[in-house]
Formats: sequence, structure tokens, C-alpha cells
Amino acid sequence: MKFIVDAQLPYRLKNWLIAQGFDAIHTKDSPQANETKDLNIADFAENDNRTVISKDSDFLKLYVLKGKPSKLLLITTGNHY
Repeated sequence: MKFIVDAQLPYRLKNWLIAQGFDAIHTKDSPQANETKDLNIADFAENDNRTVISKDSDFLKLYVLKGKPSKLLLITTGNHY
């Protein structure tokens, strides 16, 4: 599987996914880094067959309105330890 980790989630998640054998990138890896617009992330995910991992509920709204990203893992828990 291939993933793109959104800005609200730690870069170390990308590293952990890679260590588990997955192909993963973080928005910090893109030219606009964490300023990358959600629609650009969704388009990239679609074109590169990636699952978006995010805490940003805007991706759910984007899916309802535009049907993308077609693969989304929305994290809805807090950052409690």
C-alpha cells in the first residue's frame, strides 16, 4: 500500500509506515510542504494511488463534494498518551 501523511500528523508516522514496509510520504516532502492545499493532496493521492492519512475533516467534505480522495484514513482520536 501507498500512503500520504497529512500535515496534522507527525513525520515519524511516515517513518514508521516505511519501517513496516509501506511506501509512505509526508506533506513535508512536497514542494509546498505543509502549505499544500487539500485538493492538491487529494489529486496527488488519486494520481499516485495513495491513501491519504489525516486528522483534517475537510478531506471527508472534499470526498463528499468531489469524490476524492477515493482512499482516506481519517484519524478522529485525540493526541492523548
